Amino acid sequence: MSPMSSKPVIRVSPLQGFPWETADPFLFCVHHDDAYPAGNEEMGPKASLAGRDIGQDFAGVDGWRMYHGDVVPGFPQHPHRGFETVTIVKRGLIDHSDSLGATARFGAGDVQWLTAGKGIVHSEMFPLVSKDKPNPLELFQIWLNLPKAEKMVAPYFSMLWSEQVPRFEDAGAKVTVIAGALGETKPLAPPPNSWAAKAASEIAIWTIELAPGATLAIPAATKGVNRSLYIYTGDGVTIGDRAIANGSRAELDPEAAATIVNGAGRTEILMLQGRPIGEPVVQYGPFVMNTPQEIQQAFADYRRTQFGGWPWNADGPVHAREEQRFAIHADGRRENAR
Repeated sequence: MSPMSSKPVIRVSPLQGFPWETADPFLFCVHHDDAYPAGNEEMGPKASLAGRDIGQDFAGVDGWRMYHGDVVPGFPQHPHRGFETVTIVKRGLIDHSDSLGATARFGAGDVQWLTAGKGIVHSEMFPLVSKDKPNPLELFQIWLNLPKAEKMVAPYFSMLWSEQVPRFEDAGAKVTVIAGALGETKPLAPPPNSWAAKAASEIAIWTIELAPGATLAIPAATKGVNRSLYIYTGDGVTIGDRAIANGSRAELDPEAAATIVNGAGRTEILMLQGRPIGEPVVQYGPFVMNTPQEIQQAFADYRRTQFGGWPWNADGPVHAREEQRFAIHADGRRENAR
């Protein structure tokens, strides 16, 4: 336990903006929650797009966004270098395609963990497959940094299918363990070059659901680790002697065990924990490196190589409406959700 305080909560701040504030080794965290209507024949919204800033639609008109999509919502082809994306889909579907020739459809509790490494171009589209009912979409996208020694590794992605992702359940508390063990509940393996693949990094990514009145004990980590709880649904919780409202980020002392006590409503929380990489971070748009010169090199490399080129016939390809959850990797290996 930290000698500075015997209380687990160090600081509480409001969840503001898009994305949410994160601490090293995390770079970015955004919570997408879109109440999409029924889909049309092209799997876009069966609703007028008039008045939206198509190509840059982040306003949330009628409770949903097209983002950078013009027919199907989502994020058509764009490059990344120097970090990883962890995409946790709670509801809805994502169609992934990339410059390595890999593709996937995932959702409904699945997680995609993608190491961009030396460079990848990918698209993330949100097909509205239901024509006769709404298509709600809820997901987290988290950017996890890579240390200098791993920034130029080969791109790689893992699919953590919902049916395989470990879950801890106890007396009204349910924790989906994406990274970082909770007691005997061990996570699936992260990509091999991830900061999370190093035990000493103590990376933990959990989604937490608490029934009314439920409690959850979070064991202590070790000195120097950053640990944050994002309380984004519910009536608030109590940690130690601190009442924390919904819509808050609570930074915790990693050396102190913490017990979350839920209030009267159902509460949802995201936990991000990890040991800082502690290296300079220089970010420009989709590239995260250690120096400005490396950022300039990333742009030069992308202009020259397109990180392998774009093998698809559209900037934001989507799969057939009836396609189920699957992934085809760059080596041609296919896996189906199971």
